[in-house]
Amino acid sequence: MCAVCGQAHHHPALPRRSFLAAGALAALAAAAPRHVLGADPPKPGSPPPPNAIAPTAALARIMEGNGRYVANAPRQRDFAVGRAARVQGQHPIASILSCADSRVAPELVFDQAPGDLFVVRVAGNVVDMDLLASLEYGVQFLGIPLIVVLGHSSCGAVDAALKVVQSKAELPGHLPELIASIKPAAVVATRVAPQATLDYAIAENVRRQVARLAASPPIVQRFHREKKIDIVGGVYDIATGKVALV
Repeated sequence: MCAVCGQAHHHPALPRRSFLAAGALAALAAAAPRHVLGADPPKPGSPPPPNAIAPTAALARIMEGNGRYVANAPRQRDFAVGRAARVQGQHPIASILSCADSRVAPELVFDQAPGDLFVVRVAGNVVDMDLLASLEYGVQFLGIPLIVVLGHSSCGAVDAALKVVQSKAELPGHLPELIASIKPAAVVATRVAPQATLDYAIAENVRRQVARLAASPPIVQRFHREKKIDIVGGVYDIATGKVALV
């Protein structure tokens, strides 16, 4: 069984693309600043990086931002301010594993400024080796204390997985490979929530991706077990703008 996707038929060996991604991660690691959490600790007397905060504080900050977004009262920002500082490095407070849906924009949803969120996106917000490598980089070398798996209402990828499970629909191209990671959530939703199958499957998929991340060695699993990071899931309602933690 694959440690990342949880599928019995999926061989855990890295494909060429993921192998290249792993090599790129190693190169980034060699060049990354050594003062961040997960690398060498700050020198005595030097200030901690701006994102050296508890996971609970990071979650509170982005959920407060979502509250502003829902109320249509985002903070007014001069986006030119801070550009010089961002040239020197990045200190995001949260990694967001989001769906690629064009209606979901994490920086807007959580009302955060450039440099605050480390966002990776793929249809269905599923964990694969490439995305896992990016999240590992954020944890190990950027000191990010929080990972959020962000699903959303009316998710087309989850709906496609339901059609495959319920009516044996055949998908074109590489879509079956993507849907394979979502099918377990679709199976559960079909069995236990016949009146709200899509909504249940969306939330169940988020929960399963959170669990996969928490069990993904070596970096994310270790940091999570040591309580240096937290991993949470949420579902964004496109109609209201609200993120509900699941």
